[in-house]
Amino acid sequence: MAILEDDRLVEVLVDRPDTDRIVGNIYYGRVEAVLPGMQAAFVDIGLEKSAFLHASDLVEPEELEFDEDENGGGNGRRSSRRAPNINEHLTRGQDILVQVTKEPISTKGCRVTAQVSIPGRFLVYLPSASKIGVSRKIESREKRTRLRKLVRELLPPDGGGVICRTAAEDQTKDQIRRELKSLLEVWAKVQEKLAEIRPPALVQREASLTQGIIRDLFSSKVDSLHVDSPELYDEIRKYLKQVDPDLVKRVHLYRDKSASLFDQTGVEAEIEHLFHTRVDLPTGGYVVIE
Repeated sequence: MAILEDDRLVEVLVDRPDTDRIVGNIYYGRVEAVLPGMQAAFVDIGLEKSAFLHASDLVEPEELEFDEDENGGGNGRRSSRRAPNINEHLTRGQDILVQVTKEPISTKGCRVTAQVSIPGRFLVYLPSASKIGVSRKIESREKRTRLRKLVRELLPPDGGGVICRTAAEDQTKDQIRRELKSLLEVWAKVQEKLAEIRPPALVQREASLTQGIIRDLFSSKVDSLHVDSPELYDEIRKYLKQVDPDLVKRVHLYRDKSASLFDQTGVEAEIEHLFHTRVDLPTGGYVVIE
């Protein structure tokens, strides 16, 4: 999957059939070791390598701001609060609910956070938080105030926190209510499962890469979505008819047999260019990256 802004490639995402993505998955883990010097802990979540949990991922941020990154990964929250002493919060053998924020790389295990989030199309539900945040991309003060007020009315007392995504900008109260209800139901199922299982165990699997991207990024601010797979094309249209029918007309099936979609749009050449060792600079100089 490639994301283009002003006809320039800004991100490439790869979903391999033989590799399961785990970012966004929620696990019930058990603390294997606490390392005060690193302000971190290693958590057994049932994978080959233990997950890494930093102390900064234990606390609720003071100010909830949401930067929706291009791949929909991570919870997008930034903490201005100083990380707590990890010794005061975790002990070896303790059971803990965590969510994966970074895939494992080489010899390192994945990175996890205890700040679990349940993402929807318009909202992100934060069970352990208590504040309501709004995406930075919604710049209108009136719209930001309206969304905060709306969510505050709909959220049960002590019901957690919520971040309003960019796609929530012009949604009605009924649409926001429906999605919040759906997210609360997902969290209720997570809690039910916790009562039935023993760590380490997978509790909730994140949506596939394609589903996650459509949910997180595809809005009226995106001009078009081109797909070269008829099956995926039908799947995307079916999903959009349920959540945002106005966007269906922006989805196009690529049918040209003479050239691939990535060749036709210049993405393939751009990807090849990324692997060149020489990078020319606008000033006339260049950098060699081996």
